Amino acid sequence: MSIIYIVDTFVYAHHTVHHLLNQFSAERYHLARTVFPYEKRHFIPILLLIFGTLLANAQQQKDFSRADTLRGSLRPERTCYDVKSYDLHLRIDTLSQSISGSNRISFNTRQDFTTLQIDLFANMNIQRITSRGIDLRFRREFDAVFVDMPEMIKAGTEDNIVVYFSGKPIIAKNPPWDGGFTWTKDEHGLPWIAVSCQGIGASLWWPTKEDHSDEPDFMSIHCNVPKGLRCVANGNEDPSTESADGTVTYHWNISYPINNYNVSVNIGDYVHLHDTYKAFDGDTLALDYYVMRDNQQKAIKQFRQVKPMLACYEKYLGKYPFWNDGYALIETPYLGMEHQSGIAYGNRYKTGYAGMDRSGMNLPFDYIIIHETGHEWWGNSVSCKDLADMWIHEGFCTYTEAIYVECMYNYDTAMTYVNALRNSVGNNKPIIGVYGVNREGHGDMYVKGMLFLNTLRHVIGDDDIWWPMIKNMSDTTFKMTAVNYNDVVSFFNTKSGMDLTRVFEQYVKHPSIPEFEYKIKKKKGKLILSYRWKAQVNGFDMPLDIAIGDQNLRIVPTTEWKTKTITKPTDDRVLIDDRKFYIRKKQVKP
Repeated sequence: MSIIYIVDTFVYAHHTVHHLLNQFSAERYHLARTVFPYEKRHFIPILLLIFGTLLANAQQQKDFSRADTLRGSLRPERTCYDVKSYDLHLRIDTLSQSISGSNRISFNTRQDFTTLQIDLFANMNIQRITSRGIDLRFRREFDAVFVDMPEMIKAGTEDNIVVYFSGKPIIAKNPPWDGGFTWTKDEHGLPWIAVSCQGIGASLWWPTKEDHSDEPDFMSIHCNVPKGLRCVANGNEDPSTESADGTVTYHWNISYPINNYNVSVNIGDYVHLHDTYKAFDGDTLALDYYVMRDNQQKAIKQFRQVKPMLACYEKYLGKYPFWNDGYALIETPYLGMEHQSGIAYGNRYKTGYAGMDRSGMNLPFDYIIIHETGHEWWGNSVSCKDLADMWIHEGFCTYTEAIYVECMYNYDTAMTYVNALRNSVGNNKPIIGVYGVNREGHGDMYVKGMLFLNTLRHVIGDDDIWWPMIKNMSDTTFKMTAVNYNDVVSFFNTKSGMDLTRVFEQYVKHPSIPEFEYKIKKKKGKLILSYRWKAQVNGFDMPLDIAIGDQNLRIVPTTEWKTKTITKPTDDRVLIDDRKFYIRKKQVKP
C-alpha cells in the first residue's frame, strides 16, 4: 500500500504544477488529488520536496505566448463570423491509427471580412480548403489556420468553407486528462477507440473554431469504420450505409448547440440497450446505452441508477436539456467525460469513483454516472464563454452531486457530503483563470466550487429563494447559453435581492477563503462579542449565522471590527456551523 500512496502523492504534486503550466485539464487535477484524500498526509515531506522542485520550474514560465493568444483570444478573424453548423466526415483507420475527412463550416457573417481563423493542431495535415468549389489560400501559425476568402464577405450573409484534413491525432497518454485518441482493444482483440479533449481542445483532431463562446446551432457527424465495428457519437443516429470496400459509415445528428470538446466518436464492438424515462409532464426521453458485448448484464443492473437520478435533476434543475437528442451512456476505455447526449462511461460498473469511496460515506452510487450527467446542465447547456470560467462548469456540476445526495437521502447527509473533501482544497490559486489565453483556473474549482455554492445557499438563508433560483439559472435564464463570471454574479444579485459581488470576488478571484476572527469579553454579566472578516476583498461583508448559548444570531461582519452585546448569556462559547459556511475561524485574545 505504501507504494500506492507514494505514487498518488507524486501525481498530486505533479498535476498541481502542471495546472500552472496549462498542460493538463482541471479534471485531471481534481480526480488525481481526491482519489486518496486521506493517505496523502502521511507523505507530506515527499509532497513538499516534489512540489517545490516542480514549482521552481513552473515559475520560470509566467508569460503567455503568441500561441496562447491565438488559441484563446477573440481576434477580428474570429469575431467576424458566427458558426451556424458543422458537417464532419471522418474515416477511421484502425491499423495506422490515423484519421482523414472533411468538415464543412457554415457560418453567418458578423462583420465584413476577407480572412477568417479556424483551428487545427499543427501535427495534423490540411490538404485543401474550398469555398463554392474554389481552392482557398491559407497559412498556418502554431495551431491557428488563417483562411483567405476569394472576395470580401459582407456582414449579414451566410457562407461556408470545407476543410479537408488527415493525420495521426495526438494519442492520449492518460485519458481523459491528457487529451487525445485512445487506441486499444477489447477482451476479444477487436479495436476499441475513443477520443477525449477537454482543456486541450477539439482542434487536436478536427478543424473547428476553437472558441467557447461560439457553439454551432447544430451538427452532423459521419464516421466511417471497418465493418464489424460500430461508431457511436452524439445526438441521434440515422441509418448507416455500407461501402464496397468493407467499411460502414454511421451517421449522427446533433440538434442542439454543442461545445467543441463535447463532440466525440467511440468505435468498438458495441451492443445497444434501450430504455425510456418519463418526465414529470409525461414526456418520454430515450435512454440508450452502448456497452461492450460481455458487459450487458452488468450495464442493465448498474444503469438502473439513471432514472432516479434524472428525476432528482429534473426536480432541482429542470428537464434534461437535450431532450430531442436523447440521453446516452457509452462505455469507454477511460474513466469518463461529459460528452453531450453521449456521456463517456468507464467506471467499470463500480460504485464510487473507480471503486473508491472518496467521500468516506459509503453511499452506493456510481460517481461517473452522477457527476458526468450533471454536466448536461452545467457545462453542456450552461457553458462558459472563455476557458477562464471553467469553474462554472466544474463548480456547479460538483455541487450537483450534493443536490443528488440531498434528493436521494436528506439535507444532513448532503451537508456531510459537501464537506467530505474540504481538506483536499489547497486554496493557493484562484479557481478563475486568465481570459483570452485559453487558461483555466486552479483545480480547486471542483470541491471549492461546491463548498462555495453551499455557502451561498446559507448566506441567502432561504431555500424558497435558493432552489427556484438554481432551477431558473439552469432551466430558463442561461439554458443553452454561454456565460461568464459577470453574468453569473449579476444573476445571483438580481434573483437573491442581495449584493453578493464581494462574496463571489473573494471565493472565485482570490485563492484563500475568508477568516472569521472574533474575541469575547465578559463585563457585568454581559458578553461582548467583537468580530470581523479577514479577507482580500475590500469591504467584504458576508452574512454569517452563529450561536451563543441558546441564542441563534445572524451577523454581518465586515473587515472592520464590530461589537455585539449579549445580555444574560447562557454560555460564552461562539458556535459556527462551518458545514454551512466554507470559512476559517479564529478566536483571538481580547
